[in-house]
Amino acid sequence: MLFSSITFFVVAIASLALAVDTDVDPGLVANLRTADTNLDKMNLLSKDSDWFFDFCKSDNYNFSPGGVAWANAATFPATVGNGMSMAIINLGPCAMLPPHVHPRAAKYAVAVAGTTQTFMISENGARTVEETLTPMEMTIFQAGSIHWMMNIGCENAQLVTAFNSEDPGTQNIANAFFSFNSNVTETVLGDGVDVDKIAGQIAAVGTGAIDGPEQCRAACAKKGKFIKRNY
Repeated sequence: MLFSSITFFVVAIASLALAVDTDVDPGLVANLRTADTNLDKMNLLSKDSDWFFDFCKSDNYNFSPGGVAWANAATFPATVGNGMSMAIINLGPCAMLPPHVHPRAAKYAVAVAGTTQTFMISENGARTVEETLTPMEMTIFQAGSIHWMMNIGCENAQLVTAFNSEDPGTQNIANAFFSFNSNVTETVLGDGVDVDKIAGQIAAVGTGAIDGPEQCRAACAKKGKFIKRNY
């Protein structure tokens, strides 16, 4: 079951923003960034546990509807200075990540479970790149590209993602757009659009994943896979 890119974007307008990570040790990260030598960094990361990260213990690790568990500078200070980070993406049945960008990194995504449909638009004039990933298949999202993905199956989906920055950053498109002055949003959307009503439907930051289109949920319900809405 495939869904058009337009359908994805309309669903995402009334969606959650991608999660914002909390620094586990900002002082340590600051010291790692200013350390003169690698030996100084090793002394700052003096315990074996400093080099260990458990994705399953992330608050964002769930499948109801899902979430993005990050190992980055904020959550795993040992990534500082290595020029990369990783994340596990969990998507429950029909769950999706709404359109977003990573301003400072490209993303490599490898499916390890389920069936995930992905979309990428790299810039104005570029075509929409669509892929359907099953286990051990991957795609690439260019740095700064708008991209989104959805579990189009009725079982859990999971992906492993890698970034060429320890601080890729994430910006949700819908939330960013409706944070602009109403003169901007009303002009872009045109007369007769209730901008305030739409903006009020955009929820606060969550774990990163949201419930997907109703037609996917209905199809799973017909297969005996009833999916309860999470908002």
